[in-house]
Amino acid sequence: MEKTEQWSSKIGFILSSAGAAIGLGAIWKFPYVTGQSGGGAFLLLFILFTLLIGLPMLITEFIIGRGSGREAVSAYKKLAPDSFWTGIGKIGVAGCFLLLSFYSVVGGWVLIYTIMALFGGVIGNGDPGALFGAVTGNPWLTLGGHALFMLLNIIIIAAGVQNGIERASKYMMPLLFIFFIILVIRSLTLDGAMEGVQFFLQPDFSKITGESVLYALGQSFFSLAVGFSCMVTYSSYLNKDVSIPASAGSVALMNIFVSVLAGLAIFPVVFAFGFEPAEGPGLLFVVLPSVFSQLPFGELCLFLFLLLFLFATLTSSFSLLEIITAAFMKGNPAARKKISWISGLIVFIAGIPAALSFSVLSDVLFFDRTVFDATDFLVSNILLPLGNLLIALFIAWRMDKVIVKEQYYLNADSLAGTYPAWITLMRWLVPITIAVVFVYSISQF
Repeated sequence: MEKTEQWSSKIGFILSSAGAAIGLGAIWKFPYVTGQSGGGAFLLLFILFTLLIGLPMLITEFIIGRGSGREAVSAYKKLAPDSFWTGIGKIGVAGCFLLLSFYSVVGGWVLIYTIMALFGGVIGNGDPGALFGAVTGNPWLTLGGHALFMLLNIIIIAAGVQNGIERASKYMMPLLFIFFIILVIRSLTLDGAMEGVQFFLQPDFSKITGESVLYALGQSFFSLAVGFSCMVTYSSYLNKDVSIPASAGSVALMNIFVSVLAGLAIFPVVFAFGFEPAEGPGLLFVVLPSVFSQLPFGELCLFLFLLLFLFATLTSSFSLLEIITAAFMKGNPAARKKISWISGLIVFIAGIPAALSFSVLSDVLFFDRTVFDATDFLVSNILLPLGNLLIALFIAWRMDKVIVKEQYYLNADSLAGTYPAWITLMRWLVPITIAVVFVYSISQF
């Protein structure tokens, strides 16, 4: 069945792909993992692995998507019919489904906090830790946030590739950069901010451990949205006049840039007010409200930060719901609206236990983990590295090399000469590295 939807422009595709990549990984997870792993040395490792592991994987998914002209499930069926490789797309759809089911819960928290900050209800509520516990511990509030976040996703995905995802990304991504730059400027003007900058940018390799290296490896492909074939679906809508290496490079560099901006927005503020940089996941909801409460126009700054985080979270979740919707549409755009609503509703229902993991279901544990944490572990530590490993092996050793070369070289111009280096990375360094991460991840079960 021929594809009938396409991106309207190269910049629309790049911004949408960057939006898919830039989300919880770049703005929430990256700063606190960096804080826990010694700052600057971890940043260097992350950049290195993004360029050597994440970027080649991103190019890979783009080639599979445009080379097949199909969404994730059908792409592998077309390129490797009647083989076990066709299961890669199904793993991707299942992974996206599970990821979105709890990702939407966090998105709901961000949405709730953004609305509260708009009306002065975050800083004015006293103890940020108690507030976070009250929000996540309120079943009706968390379910409401989860539902509203999914509703926003459904509306955008139902509108289609150009009128939904692309149009939203064209507005949200530039605004994200503008808000970030405003916050970075404000952070750098604080007394004591340079201590945070030094922590973030000056490498201290004595702080690097084997675990830190593995964190950096995992973050390099987690932050680029590769492994679940989201980018296979996105690139299946891509015109042939777009260079895949150049587009992938643009997305990877934008992701690194946003990660650096996140560090420059957060660490100077954290150090200026004497907080602990290794705070963990509570950095966004507990530490930053405490910090912003001590700044002039603190509520406004907090609102801007939460708003840009909401934008980033939404643009990432669009790709998750799109891969699910596209898999069941099977190239029939007339069914998009109906399937978007059905898919979104099912994801919402599946996410209810995760949303209630901090309240009425807090005592329900799987291997000593709440439903939320168990789902997160299954997705991040098992399905994601497994998906990356299979995709890497597929393009290096199974996919038709004529198609691979054709897609890589199309309008690549000066980047065409990078093909030998890329295919060498995909045959050896990338799968071996991902296998190491996979084995380590399983060992943590």
